[in-house]
Amino acid sequence: MGRDERDDLFRDVVRNGARDWWDRFQLPYITGKDTAHMDAQNVVTAIDQLLTLNGWVAGLCPTLARPFGQNKRLGAYDELIRQNHLYYVAIVIHSADHFLVDQLAVIVQMAKRLGTSNIFVSMLDYDSTDSTETLTDLCEAVMTLLGVPYRIRRIPSMTADEAAAYYPLEEAHMRNLALEPLFELYNKRSIKFQRVIWLKGFTCPNDILETIKVSFANEAAMVCGMDWAEHNGFFIFSDRWRTRDIEGDQFRQSKSSSKPDAVPPRDKVGASRYAQHLPFQVFCCESGTHVVDPAQSYYKGIVYRAGPDFHNVSNSDPPPQRDPDAPCLDSSQAWFCRDLWVHTAGDGMKELDYGVADAERLRRRDVPFDPVNLAARGPDPEPQIKPIPAPAAAGAGAPGPAVAAEKVPVEGGSEEVHDGGARPNPETSGADSDANAGSDFDAMPDSDVPLDDAPQPPRLAIPNGAYRPARILINPRCVTTFAGVSHTQLALDLFGPARDADGISEVGRQGKYVLEDWEGAPESFVCQEQRQTGGRKAVKTQRRLSFSIHDELHRLL
Repeated sequence: MGRDERDDLFRDVVRNGARDWWDRFQLPYITGKDTAHMDAQNVVTAIDQLLTLNGWVAGLCPTLARPFGQNKRLGAYDELIRQNHLYYVAIVIHSADHFLVDQLAVIVQMAKRLGTSNIFVSMLDYDSTDSTETLTDLCEAVMTLLGVPYRIRRIPSMTADEAAAYYPLEEAHMRNLALEPLFELYNKRSIKFQRVIWLKGFTCPNDILETIKVSFANEAAMVCGMDWAEHNGFFIFSDRWRTRDIEGDQFRQSKSSSKPDAVPPRDKVGASRYAQHLPFQVFCCESGTHVVDPAQSYYKGIVYRAGPDFHNVSNSDPPPQRDPDAPCLDSSQAWFCRDLWVHTAGDGMKELDYGVADAERLRRRDVPFDPVNLAARGPDPEPQIKPIPAPAAAGAGAPGPAVAAEKVPVEGGSEEVHDGGARPNPETSGADSDANAGSDFDAMPDSDVPLDDAPQPPRLAIPNGAYRPARILINPRCVTTFAGVSHTQLALDLFGPARDADGISEVGRQGKYVLEDWEGAPESFVCQEQRQTGGRKAVKTQRRLSFSIHDELHRLL
């Protein structure tokens, strides 16, 4: 869809030549029963040879050393495959032809494992200027011959009237278009997919299968891998713009070779699980390739969106005056995560209509809801309303008004805006050492200084921990990388020397997949926002902003 099909000078010549080849050399042979299977088999064999993970990055997957024997345990995902679920694979491409061949190889391998009729591929080419258009034609041919259902669509960039170059809006626009077949198949054909797989960067097929397995085991709304890019000889955790730990903090100074006491998540439980290479809970993530449960999100009406009150620098209007507690103008994925928390809490509140209070539900959070047996239990207590106190000291992570931004010189003579207190790390000498690396070049420089130290008066609200939590996880064992990244060295940094698969028990390998407890949403989070147009490289500011599910639910009502 959307390709240029205008007539050209050689239209008739090409068409007549193709028809002549078909009539004389193809049609007479494939119509016979004795030769049709030979022709099809030759084509499938050729595709299998071309796409058996021979891409720039994909060729290293079979030799990637892991401490959990992912490559040795060939039957690890047999049970998952026997469930015969439907999977929706979504890819948004913008001048990224260096990824597409590898991603196509992954799709072919997943089709071989899960079944060609069990996956649907949606590719969106967003105004690419490289060879992506030609490669999508290759994808079309391969998936047609393999019998994989798909839709490939090419669209132009947004116009100036649509606030082009405001990256969060473009991001939401692209993702929603990539999901169009998901809703169409659901609404018109009652076809329901069990999981949506967003391919971004490159992830090995076994890692994708493990992410799916973790998603089902935890009944998670979203499970992300970890996105790594190589820069100046070390690997950095990318996508810091979108990822926040369960306390709402950024993954600052997160390197694959970090010491055990400097792991990416700052919360105690998350840090402990990350050190054991186990899935841990976060407030928000994207982190490259990730898996979303549409039953908890898309099928409930949650789509990608962006803040509407940004400033278009292409016109002469003055920048709008925004309140200190105005909504955060960050990425569309961050909006999606917050919507997940609010809608999940709303679903829990609906149970109150049947007499189940949140306090009782939280004590039984792993017990299936059964409205039939409610009468035997008697009345349940109402959820307790508590005041949220102001912090006792600076740096307590309390919500507060944004402070004035100041410009700090960075490399190349340009300037980047930082909020008061959120200054670049001295080790970076005024510049972000991992700037322009992978998808992390648009993140703010690292800082351990509190973003806001202004005390706030207490207010009455139901704390976020009283609501049903959204199940958002990161699985550190499943990495997403970019072209040129050494998978072997990255695995050594993350997991240490290669260990035999028998070095860890089956209980340790699979039993801790499932989280024993789920934390509620934080009362505040680090807001990294883009307030004006200017594409992905636009100036961004940071502030700590309150997050109240109670207030959000009231807005929805």
